[in-house]
Amino acid sequence: MTMISLNTLHILNKTPEHPRFKECLSMLGADDALLLTENGVVALEGAHNLKAGRLYALSSDACARGLGKNPGEAHYVDYTEMVALTLQAQRVISW
Repeated sequence: MTMISLNTLHILNKTPEHPRFKECLSMLGADDALLLTENGVVALEGAHNLKAGRLYALSSDACARGLGKNPGEAHYVDYTEMVALTLQAQRVISW
């Protein structure tokens, strides 16, 4: 993973039906990234308006939910890459 500069890394573990899911998406800035974890990865299945400039999904969570290897616009990351993303961000918000 190459080093990138992130303003905020938003870590979203809620399903698209959860109120915080929509709130998180409304808070994404141009220099932010969105990392889907836990149940948040199910958003990769449908059209949930995931327009983050940098969209990531935790690969182990996606595989555990049967999403396979086609993340669409997202980049699958492992735990080591997830930690690297948190270190590149000026701040991290967990939703």
